[in-house]
Amino acid sequence: MDFKNVTVIKKANVYFDGKVTSRTVLFPDGSKKTLGIMFPGDYEFGTAEREVMEILAGELDVLLPGGAGWVTVKEGDVFEVPAQSKFSLQVKSLTDYCCSYHP
Repeated sequence: MDFKNVTVIKKANVYFDGKVTSRTVLFPDGSKKTLGIMFPGDYEFGTAEREVMEILAGELDVLLPGGAGWVTVKEGDVFEVPAQSKFSLQVKSLTDYCCSYHP
C-alpha cells in the first residue's frame, strides 16, 4: 500500500529505550497513522484514541482490555484497541507495523 499526498513527521517516536520506534504520517483529511518497528520484548501501551494495528511482518502476542487472554497475531493480521485503554504486547520476533488512529 502506498500513501499519497501525506506529511511525515521527521522526529521519531521512541519508546522502551529504542526497542519500539515509529514515524507519524498525517493525511490531508486529518487522519493519522504511525509506521514502526518493535524489537522482541514485553511492552505495555496506553492509548487515548481507538487504534487499529496492522502487522506487516513479525509475530507477537497481544492482551487487549477485557480480553479472555493472550492472542497471537502475525504478518497480515489486524487487531483493534479501544480508546482510553491499555494493552500489553509480547513481541516474539522483529515486528513491522502500521497503526491507524481513530478519534
